[in-house]
Parts: sequence; structure tokens; C-alpha cells
Amino acid sequence: MSPRDGRAPDPRTARTKARLRESLLAECAGRPLAEVGVSAVVRRAGVGRATFYLHYEDLTALAVDACADVVHAAVDALHAWQTCPAAPPPARPPAALAAFLAGAAGRAPLHRALLLPGGGGPLGERLHRELRERARAERAAAGAPHPELVASAVAAAFTGVLADWLHDTVPAGPDELADHLWRLLLALHRAG
Repeated sequence: MSPRDGRAPDPRTARTKARLRESLLAECAGRPLAEVGVSAVVRRAGVGRATFYLHYEDLTALAVDACADVVHAAVDALHAWQTCPAAPPPARPPAALAAFLAGAAGRAPLHRALLLPGGGGPLGERLHRELRERARAERAAAGAPHPELVASAVAAAFTGVLADWLHDTVPAGPDELADHLWRLLLALHRAG
């Protein structure tokens, strides 16, 4: 259902947007986002410029949409261990966290264009927002104190460290970073 009008989404729209996302990712596989133009994306997708602008304001909006999977994968990786809201976190990070980091590193050039150092940028804002909401909801469901405060700290720490790692200012491999991040996030949860 469409959130605005209660109707089911048009499958043609979904297919067109999927083609545009795939086209952008293919274009960015060979060059930075800053060097990709709308013309190349629509040509590869087999749609017109007007169709592109019907769905996206600009290439950045398309790129954030195309990278939305990284946001969902990050949120899921951080919560892969949970079986219920009150379950205690394990001492070691879930394997999904290191797998997520390895996958993110594979698209680092595109992610760096959207996730700025420190966690800013359009992808950083989306990642922070979704992580904060998930952490807040889970802390509230478990009856943990200060759900808003801890959720904000967890989202900011994860988003900032991920961004800095993708920008090569935090030296670590995916497994090592997963271990460090996990300990940091557990400490933030315990501090709250």
C-alpha cells in the first residue's frame, strides 16, 4: 500500500525504479558518482529523462535509493543476534556484522560519495535515522532505561565509525572493525 493514498504501489513504477537503481550501480562500478550523468543512467536503464525525473529529484536521490539496501543490511546485521527484545547481547559480534562490513567495502567509492566522514551526507542521515528508530523501539520494548538517549548514541557511533572506516581514517579489516564496533555499541547500551 502506498503510504499517502492507501493504494497498492504500481508494479510498473517498481520495475522502472529497479532498472534505474541497477543502471546507476552499474555506472558507478566503473567510475565515481560525480562522473556519472543522468544521460548515461537513463540510456543504460532504457527509459527517458522525463521518466527519471518523475521518480527522482536528482542522481543523489537515486543513489541513496540504490544504496538503501546498505542501510537495511546494517540495521539487520547489528540486530542479527536478537531472538526477543529482552535477550542479552552476545560477547562477540554476530557474523552478519562482519559480512555487512565486507559488502560495504565492496561499494566503498559509491558509499563514500553519500556517506561523508563523521557520518553526514544523505546516506548517513538515512542510516542514522533507521538505526536510531530500531534501537529506540527495541530498548523501549525491553523496558531499558533512556531509550531515546542510548538509541541516538548507538546510531551516531555506528554511522560515524562506518563512514570514517569507508573513508580510510579508521584502519581495520571487516572482522576487526566488527569486534571493535560491537564492544563500543555494547558499552553504549550498558552506559544507558
